[in-house]
Amino acid sequence: MLNRRRFVEMSGASALAPALLARPAWAQQAWPNRFIRLVVPFPPGGGTDAIARVVAVKLSAIWGQEMVIENKGGGATSIGTDAVAKADPDGYTVLLQSVPLSVNRFLFASLPYDPIADLAPVSLICDYPNVMAVPMSSPARSVKEFIDHAKANPGKITYASSGYGTSVHLSGELFRRMAGVELQHIPYRGAGPAFNDLIPGRVDVMFNNIGAVMPFILGGKLRALGVTSSKRSASLPDIPTVAEAGVPGFDVTGWYAFFAPARTPPNVIAKFHADTVVALADPVIRQRLDQLGVSVIGSTPRELGAFLKAEMDKWGPIIRDAGIKVE
Repeated sequence: MLNRRRFVEMSGASALAPALLARPAWAQQAWPNRFIRLVVPFPPGGGTDAIARVVAVKLSAIWGQEMVIENKGGGATSIGTDAVAKADPDGYTVLLQSVPLSVNRFLFASLPYDPIADLAPVSLICDYPNVMAVPMSSPARSVKEFIDHAKANPGKITYASSGYGTSVHLSGELFRRMAGVELQHIPYRGAGPAFNDLIPGRVDVMFNNIGAVMPFILGGKLRALGVTSSKRSASLPDIPTVAEAGVPGFDVTGWYAFFAPARTPPNVIAKFHADTVVALADPVIRQRLDQLGVSVIGSTPRELGAFLKAEMDKWGPIIRDAGIKVE
């Protein structure tokens, strides 16, 4: 069973020796010797962007080379993901992805990339709950009150998401079905635009990741009704889980992970992973990630590969049974 909460030892360098000998000439130089482009397939302003910037600063310091973040949103993360899948496998274009990587193949009739064949797993960085948040003007002050309000206004209540296939979207869809309420899905191109409509009450609810939504909750701009994980969050200990507040069995946990193009040299993947583990162990970085409400993991590439397949096995049947499709 995949242990998602522990750091793991790197395998011996001797295991990589055959691959190192077979490397092309460009890969035999020390990596990295120039800046690394980190593609974030979401617009700026959301939780993914925040995680990317925290970890990228430390990795830049470790390498002495800048990790430059490129927000490349659109296509439910497919545009940015495809750009990395088709990039030169030299370790200088890498990807920070999340739940959409494991679910888009079930939501779309076709994708321009294969999430397993075209990407090399590096490390599962962290996981996190989402928060069910409503505008301060909402009449609902609890999950139960929200359900009652939605049932009293069938078809009129909307939920925002940062795009199709995100944990934000899937949280709302699962809530709709498990709570037995009618909600209209309003997808946005990222969390930032969604917040612009949620705060003034132009949409009724959003199940956004805890790091992005927490400042608005603490600042009195949004009201938290519940967290989507099976256990309460240490960052918002007074907020109940959605499961305990009215929807038994409800559990959605998001995650962030590093990937590189397939056929990236094993030594580059190994160093990228090892340095990521070092970055995540730094007390300052851990504190900043704690403030974003996430739980640090730092898995091996192999564990991330197994985790990605397990996520597909989890969400595939749910999406198919629910008949969720994106045209």
